[in-house]
Amino acid sequence: MRNLVLASTSRYRRELLSRLDVPFFTAAPAYDERAEDARFGELGADAFALRLALGKAESLRTTNPNAWILGADQVAIGPGRELLHKPGTEDQAIVQLMRLSGATFQLITGVVLLDAASGATETAVDVQTLTMRPYGEEEAAAYVRRYQPLDCAGSFRIEDAGIKLFARIDSGDFTGIIGLPLLAVARLLRGAGLLPGP
Repeated sequence: MRNLVLASTSRYRRELLSRLDVPFFTAAPAYDERAEDARFGELGADAFALRLALGKAESLRTTNPNAWILGADQVAIGPGRELLHKPGTEDQAIVQLMRLSGATFQLITGVVLLDAASGATETAVDVQTLTMRPYGEEEAAAYVRRYQPLDCAGSFRIEDAGIKLFARIDSGDFTGIIGLPLLAVARLLRGAGLLPGP
C-alpha cells in the first residue's frame, strides 16, 4: 500500500481527512504561497487555488517519490474580487471582517491528488458562496478577541461563534468551508484506489 501524504500542517485539514478512515501522514510543504499572489489576476480564482494546491503537493514529491500526495489550498475572494489572506493580527482580522459585513463572498478550494511516481494529477475545485449579515465593529472585535481566527482567510470560523456572523451559506459540501472538501477528496481517493467503491 502506497503512502498518502497530506501536504499540510493545518489541524483543520488533518482532522477533516481523518474522517475518511484512510491511513495518511502529514508533511509541511516547502512552498511559499504568497510568492504566487501576482498570478491571481492572470489565472482567476479557480486556477489560482489549483496552482497553490499543486505547488504544495509538488514540493513534497522528491522526499516522497512513491506516495500519493494530497495538496489543497483555499482562497477567499472578497467583495470586488479581492484576494483575502489570513489576517495574522487582531487588528487586521477586525478590518477584514468589517469589509465583509453585509457582503457576499466566496471561498474557493483547489484540491490536487498527485501520483509522485508518475507525476499524474487529478484535481477538483470546491466553491462556497457565503453572505455575512450586517454587523458592527464592536461585535466583530469581540468575536476576534475571544476566538482569535487569525489563521483563517476571512477572519472567521464556522465551527465556533463565527457562525453568528452569517446570513446565508450556499454550499454543496460544508467541509469545504473549513478547508478540505471531503466529497471531492473522497472522489479523488476512490479514483486512485485509496478508498473503496466505484
